[in-house]
Amino acid sequence: MSWATIPLKFLATSAQTGPFGSQLHSDQYITDGIPVINPSNIKDGKLVPDRNSTVSVETAARLAVHRLLSGDIIFARRGELGRSAIVTKSAEGWLCGTGSIRVRINQNRLDYRFAGYALQNLQTYSYFQKQSVGSTMENLNTEIVLGLPVALPTLANQRRIADFLDSETEKIDAFTHKTRRLLHLLDEKIASRILGHVGASQLNDIHSGSPVREINKLLTKVVRPPIADGEVITAYRDGQVTARSLRRAEGYTVSATTEAQGQRVDRGDIVIHGLDGFAGAIGTSEAAGNCSPVYHVCIPRNGGDSLFYGRLLRILALSEYLGPFATSTRERAVDFRNWNLFGRIPIPDVSFKEQQEIGEWIKSARPLRIAVDRSNALAIERRQALITAAVTGQIDVSTASGRGIEE
Repeated sequence: MSWATIPLKFLATSAQTGPFGSQLHSDQYITDGIPVINPSNIKDGKLVPDRNSTVSVETAARLAVHRLLSGDIIFARRGELGRSAIVTKSAEGWLCGTGSIRVRINQNRLDYRFAGYALQNLQTYSYFQKQSVGSTMENLNTEIVLGLPVALPTLANQRRIADFLDSETEKIDAFTHKTRRLLHLLDEKIASRILGHVGASQLNDIHSGSPVREINKLLTKVVRPPIADGEVITAYRDGQVTARSLRRAEGYTVSATTEAQGQRVDRGDIVIHGLDGFAGAIGTSEAAGNCSPVYHVCIPRNGGDSLFYGRLLRILALSEYLGPFATSTRERAVDFRNWNLFGRIPIPDVSFKEQQEIGEWIKSARPLRIAVDRSNALAIERRQALITAAVTGQIDVSTASGRGIEE
């Protein structure tokens, strides 16, 4: 088939950056409003809104020029190089946010589904990496984005490729979803047991509930000198605490402190992010290394189970129990860097035997999580290889099944 390489600007009808931050004042963010798409909301080729990035209908009307339409392409100006997504009908009416670029394409020349897959091509990522040499993603502008070269077959072949990839990637996505669902069910079982103790405690019934104690009576905060050349330990919002080198660079908040490695963390320590803990960045460390002083590093008193406490505190944070105890907040975060404040929060005092049983459940889930992560990583690699091969003409989709890559 005949392919032509055409800069994106000849396939677009308009392009613009999102509004300035001053146009989106923090007091205009409301729960369950109109979603605003910032770079953090662009994940794996999809738009994932969050309740902390929404504005009122009145604000959205004032910023109507930034309204997204089905088929638009939205790019991140910062963060992961080449991150982008196609706007689907379900996202129509959302707003392009600060730090994002919206490109409206000519759908008579470029099929929006094909465009979505083409933007996941490894060559696209390479283009942005080269253009960003000597700068940061904050400096990515519409000129660079519109200069993106797109390998383009005929419109009919674009649609044929998109149909093929819709079918094949759906199979891979279904597989990864199924394995993730297995882990989710196990986590739900653990959470249900822990919440049973919360519900039976004086947190729920002050007169007849089981005892509660302040965190600092159950956990001891430790501050140790950092390890020379130690790994950077990070608490991710999904509850995993591990060396940053073992995870992707997403799902955590970078501390504003310049002391990136201020204290030592040992395997089995309970690690609590002083600012991001409210969002779930609490857990028990799976690795040894160093972390920022913005974290509280704790060990249980009197033989308590660290896996239990790490999960209990995370569940209480996500249940919005911990947040009201904070004396101050910042946008989309709760400030718990003061241990004297955080340590006085009452939590259920659960028997050691019960702590250990729940800890064993959590421990048994780790090998399964590792296996699922490895399996899904392979599936994602094969998905990427299939997309790249299809949108660059390396395979003829009229005869290819994709089975070799999918399996």
